[in-house]
Amino acid sequence: MIEFENVAYSYGGAELFSQVSLTLAAGSFHFLTGPSGAGKTTLLKLCYGALQATAGNVHLFGDDAASMDRDAVALSRRRIGVVHQDCQFLDHLSVTDNIALPLTVSGRDAEAVGNLDDLIGWVGLRGQAAQLPPQLSGGERQRAALARAVIMSPDVIVADEPTGNVDWEMSQRLLTLLIELNRMGKTVIIATHDMNLIRTAKSQVSTRVLRLKDRRLMQAGVEL
Repeated sequence: MIEFENVAYSYGGAELFSQVSLTLAAGSFHFLTGPSGAGKTTLLKLCYGALQATAGNVHLFGDDAASMDRDAVALSRRRIGVVHQDCQFLDHLSVTDNIALPLTVSGRDAEAVGNLDDLIGWVGLRGQAAQLPPQLSGGERQRAALARAVIMSPDVIVADEPTGNVDWEMSQRLLTLLIELNRMGKTVIIATHDMNLIRTAKSQVSTRVLRLKDRRLMQAGVEL
């Protein structure tokens, strides 16, 4: 679904990483680890077309990202749900309206899709559906961000430190939701510093752990 072949990325004249080869196959589950500044967020941005590789090839659903125009990238992005660590919302809109924004932008009616209420219940936010984002806790914001990321039924979920700003109990709840998505056939890649989170996943899902360090990407151990 997403493939890297000898990919490099340079920023400000300095090489962040190079010779990165990676395949995110349908239904696979990956953790991406590594020290701060190693390029985890940059690698994730390459996965959803927000950045272009400075060398090598990135293929998104079979298409060469370097040759895709803006419209083609936008179409690919509909198949990729992104959860940022610092999730941003429109503070004047309710939680429900924020989650439904991708539907609104794409011209699809939320009622016609018919799963918005179920999705809000799935992430445990029915009681907060009418609230504004500033009223939410950190964990509630992350669950809302996850719901917004999957409202278009994407094939791939990309999550950048989704548990970085929440406590352990909420981290486990978020992990459970991501594992459920994977069991539905979604491809999942999560960037995290939290090795306990990875260990918790060990008994629940087949997971490949990747480590980005010293400008290289390597597998950090066997299949979990």
